Amino acid sequence: MWMRAGAVSSVVCGALYWFQNRAMQADTGSAKTKPCTTSHYELKLVQVLFRHGARTPLKALPDIEQAEWVPNLLEVPAHTLFDYIVTDLKGGPKPPSPVEDRYRTQTLAGGTFPGQLTTLGMQQLYDLGERMRRTYVEEMPYLSPIFCPSEVYVRSTNIVRTIESAKCLLAGLFQQKQEGTVKIFTADSETEILYPNYHGCKLLRVLSSQRWAESSLLPDVAADLKNVLNQLGVQAQKGLDFIHIRDDLVAREAHGLPSPAVLLSWKSTVEQRAVEMLHYIYEPSKRQNLQLCVGPLLHTLMNNIEEKHQDKMKSGRSRKLYLYSVHDTTLVPCLMALGIFDMKWPPYAADLTFELYEHCSSKEAFVKVSYIGQDQLVKGCSDIYCPLQEFKKVLSTYTLDSADYGALCNQSDDVTK
Repeated sequence: MWMRAGAVSSVVCGALYWFQNRAMQADTGSAKTKPCTTSHYELKLVQVLFRHGARTPLKALPDIEQAEWVPNLLEVPAHTLFDYIVTDLKGGPKPPSPVEDRYRTQTLAGGTFPGQLTTLGMQQLYDLGERMRRTYVEEMPYLSPIFCPSEVYVRSTNIVRTIESAKCLLAGLFQQKQEGTVKIFTADSETEILYPNYHGCKLLRVLSSQRWAESSLLPDVAADLKNVLNQLGVQAQKGLDFIHIRDDLVAREAHGLPSPAVLLSWKSTVEQRAVEMLHYIYEPSKRQNLQLCVGPLLHTLMNNIEEKHQDKMKSGRSRKLYLYSVHDTTLVPCLMALGIFDMKWPPYAADLTFELYEHCSSKEAFVKVSYIGQDQLVKGCSDIYCPLQEFKKVLSTYTLDSADYGALCNQSDDVTK
């Protein structure tokens, strides 16, 4: 039955794709359906890691006047609605979400929970979806104009803001048109690979806790933090650092909510020191650290590329787009592994895109990486269109399959590498 349903879906999507191509040819008078007539490369696969949209802060800052995070800031725009269900990775019931459960044990001033996607955040992801539609549906007839499960795979961390962000992106990408209900796949907290999994990886938990504590003691960071806290009248033992202060400040600013004058006067310093702390925590020169943070995810991305290139896709040869709804803490170590981190915190709705191309003449495979819509020259690649073997070599420094990841995670006795 599932095979028949999948076949029917593929036929429907294929028909829509054909009609769309015909319409484009009629409008332009040219063979726009043949990319090799206008480019040296033909697009074969797209994978997008994208950060969720604007949200409520992750925690209230102690002893600082709070913003009012009222429920109407979380209202859902009608144009972002999309029919979806959340499942585990095998299509079964949605796993528990300890992270989301922790958010809902707290209440911010105004009555909402921490870490919740706001109306603004929903619109940001809808806008990203529309941008992708212009690229992959309108400018080139790559995707069908409606959502087809045979073409698009959607994966999210098991947290409400990323799940809702995926839904909003799909609404923008496919203009609320879909063939069947979207399945958004999630993993349980023990096996999640879409963010650095401190809960499921013992060695990463040890390494990260050390580096997080050390990051606050960096000379410039510590001196500036002391000055900020003194001006705020907050004791250092309250556990505040620049990363938490930045999170609250950026969330307020995005939603037009007032911030304490002291924090506004320190805004650029807060941003700079928070990024320095983040860079120290992930430290790209520490290979093992990046492996533990995003090694399994990079392995998955590379595996998808190779399977598509070899035309041996386990999920069906028609798979064209993989969407991964993630976090800033996912994007930063990925950018570091690629050698393209610009020492700027990824904004809400930032996207990191991997495109697989085939050269029209030589049939060689190439990978192109873009970040927030801008093409990137990956460190170790000879060109923006990076030959597949070069790209594979770049990622091989950090990729980990599940067996190697599990073995490394259990080596918590050695934290000096």
